[in-house]
Amino acid sequence: MLPFLYSFILKIRVVLAGGREREMKILVIEDNESVCSMLNMFFIKEGIEGEFVHDGLEGYQSAKSGNWDLLIIDWMLPGMDGVTLCRKLREEEHSVPIIMLTAKDSESDQVIGLEMGADDYVTKPFSPIALMARIKAVARRYNKQEPRQKNIVTTKHFKVDKDAREAYFKGQSINNLTPKEFDLLYHFLTHPRQVFTREQLLESIWGYQFYGDERTVDVHMKRLRKKLGPEAQNFLHTVWGVGYKFDESVKHDET
Repeated sequence: MLPFLYSFILKIRVVLAGGREREMKILVIEDNESVCSMLNMFFIKEGIEGEFVHDGLEGYQSAKSGNWDLLIIDWMLPGMDGVTLCRKLREEEHSVPIIMLTAKDSESDQVIGLEMGADDYVTKPFSPIALMARIKAVARRYNKQEPRQKNIVTTKHFKVDKDAREAYFKGQSINNLTPKEFDLLYHFLTHPRQVFTREQLLESIWGYQFYGDERTVDVHMKRLRKKLGPEAQNFLHTVWGVGYKFDESVKHDET
């Protein structure tokens, strides 16, 4: 039997302010010990400091109290299911990236997980290599360091600070954005009037090929628009049959 809670040290590193580095810290909330053992073998090769918790309620407490770079949460858990756990963390404004593990492969179930605040999902049975690709994509995105002045974008109505992870519309803070929602907004603001297909957004924001599941982009766009509010969301346009674009010169979607 695996212990209820255990740690392991791996090699992926996170760049801190001032250029200092540390191991990436991941909390995995998963009650299947076979899955944990499999992940452990692959994680040891990659370089992450992590913890495994096998109960949803204890995982919820650990997620709130720890300084995590990523959470990996199973859908079906004792104590508290993964979807509820994810929703509660987002309601409490925890913005740590979340990857859901699920045996539910229907589109509706996957959409539920994303709408509750998950940034990504992996369907069981899954390839550990595919999961590691997602983890590495998060690491690359958050390790990327640029001069601060280049990470602030200002438009007619918006201001977004990538380093501080802060976004404003007409001077008012846009709250509760998940990491992927924030990255989508920043991406659009830095490419005004440019139309992006769903495949291009998956590659740019998620950092890897998402095996053709473009519904992920639609769900995140729906959530982002809702959080922006009635006025601000009008500047994110659906270009029918193509994808999405940001344009402050008009307020209506193309037809």
